[in-house]
Amino acid sequence: MKFCKKYEEYMEGQCQNKKLPRVGLKKLKKILKKCRKCHQSRSVVGLSADNNNVHDSSSCSEHQCSVCDGSFFPSLLKEMSEVVGSFNKRAQKLLELHLSSGFRKYLILLKEKIQGNHIALVQEGKDLVTYAIINAIAVRKILKKYDKIHYSKQGQAFKSQAQSMHIEILQSPWLCELMAFHINLRENKAKNGKALALFDGCVLVFNEGKPSLTCELFDSIKLDIDLTCSICLDTVFDPVSLTCGHIFCYICACKVASVTIVDGLQAANHKEKCPLCREEGVYESAVHLEELNILLSRSCPEYWKERLQTERVERLRLSKEHWESQCRAFMGV
Repeated sequence: MKFCKKYEEYMEGQCQNKKLPRVGLKKLKKILKKCRKCHQSRSVVGLSADNNNVHDSSSCSEHQCSVCDGSFFPSLLKEMSEVVGSFNKRAQKLLELHLSSGFRKYLILLKEKIQGNHIALVQEGKDLVTYAIINAIAVRKILKKYDKIHYSKQGQAFKSQAQSMHIEILQSPWLCELMAFHINLRENKAKNGKALALFDGCVLVFNEGKPSLTCELFDSIKLDIDLTCSICLDTVFDPVSLTCGHIFCYICACKVASVTIVDGLQAANHKEKCPLCREEGVYESAVHLEELNILLSRSCPEYWKERLQTERVERLRLSKEHWESQCRAFMGV
């Protein structure tokens, strides 16, 4: 079965009960088909003129394609934005429900009309991860087809642009959180001696002591998320994901963003850059990865206990320095 048909069947099944946005593969392929016909007609003209059967790609390989760029890329951009927005919103609600307790959990259930039983949470999380990856495959395939028809690299350039705009769904911090969520639930059920209700696609692996999250749901895509902080070069502790997708320890991120742990990353200047990709404005909407924090604390308890003690000392020192500077500023010293 061709991927386009498989994708449409999957999305139709998902949309029976949920209003989920999708990548319009059929519509985008029609645009590219029109462009291909235009190329073929130009090739026929060129063949009759100089008997040289060479694809005339000068109008679209280096700059823009007048046939489809006006509708192809704007349409795909809009659909990708809607897909990642819906995914982030649903994943955030699910994880907030899972981590909450007591009256707050009851309010979330009442407001969002979500089923709070274990099986429903597991299935919702699995569906969201599948939704993210199958849409990522759809985007990759349609851009690959664009480049094939146009003999260009405009599709790859668009993918880089989408990443800089934070609408690449595999870049979403909530995907990392959902992967950790699955592993945590799987380990809980294993300890309780119950049958596993989760797929085995998500695992936490250690390579020479360095942890990483991997996920394989489809043969064509494999996610591998490094969990080593590139600032302190240690396993991320109290991890946060910047909007560019890079993960750091919370204290390390605060230091790089030139803010105190009291003020938090929301107080970072918009011009502060990610230390890896050098993108600006990535701190204000940083996401605390609480499920990932739980997973790492369970997976390496001895290291976590030692790191927790050093972190407490460091946080007390930083907090003391912050309030002392505030007092001096208030007193005009």
